[in-house]
Amino acid sequence: MSDSNTTDYQPLASARLATEYQRDWVRGLREQIKAGSDFAFVNADTPHELFHIMGLPIVTNQWWSAVLSAKQLSEYYFDHMASLGFHDRLAKYSSLPLIAELEGDRERQPWGGLPSPAILCARQSADDHQRIFSLWAKQTGAPLFLFSAPAVPDPEPNWWELARRDWETLYGTDRLDLMEAELYQLVQQLERITGRPFDAGHFARYMDAINRQEEIFDEVHEMLAQAPRCPIRISEQIPNVMIPQWHRGSDWALQHAEAFRDEVKSRIEEGVAVCPDESIRMMWVGAGLWFDTSFYAAFEESHSAVFAWSMYLPFAADGYIRYDQGDPMRALAARVVSMNEQLHQPPWVNSWLADQARRYRIDVALMLIPRHDRFSGQGSLFAKHALEAAGVTVIEIWSDMVDRREWDREAMVGRVAAVLDEVKAKKDFDVVN
Repeated sequence: MSDSNTTDYQPLASARLATEYQRDWVRGLREQIKAGSDFAFVNADTPHELFHIMGLPIVTNQWWSAVLSAKQLSEYYFDHMASLGFHDRLAKYSSLPLIAELEGDRERQPWGGLPSPAILCARQSADDHQRIFSLWAKQTGAPLFLFSAPAVPDPEPNWWELARRDWETLYGTDRLDLMEAELYQLVQQLERITGRPFDAGHFARYMDAINRQEEIFDEVHEMLAQAPRCPIRISEQIPNVMIPQWHRGSDWALQHAEAFRDEVKSRIEEGVAVCPDESIRMMWVGAGLWFDTSFYAAFEESHSAVFAWSMYLPFAADGYIRYDQGDPMRALAARVVSMNEQLHQPPWVNSWLADQARRYRIDVALMLIPRHDRFSGQGSLFAKHALEAAGVTVIEIWSDMVDRREWDREAMVGRVAAVLDEVKAKKDFDVVN
């Protein structure tokens, strides 16, 4: 073990500024909604761009789930879910907000609960999404818009190399035709809800701005992959990427992405490192551990081991940059049509993660596998085999991103520490020999 001292590490100023901006924005959104303004309740893999361009605020299902979890409410609601008779294989991340809605005690919830949305929207990218949102629509009376999610018959493993420009070949014309037609159907419904016409010219400029933002994140991604030591924690990566993604294409988001890039560049040039004697590089595979984000720093002092990678930064470029080739709506279809699948389904997720691990020189991957979320969980074992073939030691964490009942931090720290001891001993042996 190392006696490395990381107490002198100074958090990124940009992470604090992003969090402050989001806090103010959330406060404003809450007041809008409480005052009776229309809003949409949507899944994470739906085309947020159309809601933004039409001026309809959104609350994202998975974000609301993370809020409920951070407020330490998930244990209560999941116990209530069992009492309602739901089976225990229901995806927790996607279903937690529904259970809170069905439980009905709004004073228990943040914001005093959510009123009925003007529209509900989900992609049918997992077995239970359409049922979860259908039950929400039945409970609230809100109209429901469901996107189709047909599979790609012959998926190219190296999807990230094709997705930015050759998306017609990658995703297939028939699938893109269907997604584009459904996007225009959603536009018509949003026009009726908001009373505003869709401005195609404004939309084209907005899509260009999103690409510029994601190109900046791609620069940060390349810098971090090439840096000799990790200059920032992933707990700072996440707000610096996720919060601007909430506001993607806005002036603030572009300016913040640039500030984040410049701060990271300065740190690398100055030799700043999370662990000055960094010896083990780790990646966190899966969504954030929203009720225990301090876990990401648990091994810096004891093992000089740093989490150098999470999906949010590299996916900002690979998952979002889509050059429109003269048709912005078609490009949006290409962005959305397989968004969630690329993060979870083989062969896409395993080939991408193995490539990312090589680029970031990863030694150990911690893989969060939510046992009750078939969509997010089952493809993980293919990814595990791909990472191990790339020389990465993989630790499976059969837990959930919002259900703390399955999380034993002390036991997990001990389990990971034992693996890190072995990895460090092997690296020391290889150096000597």
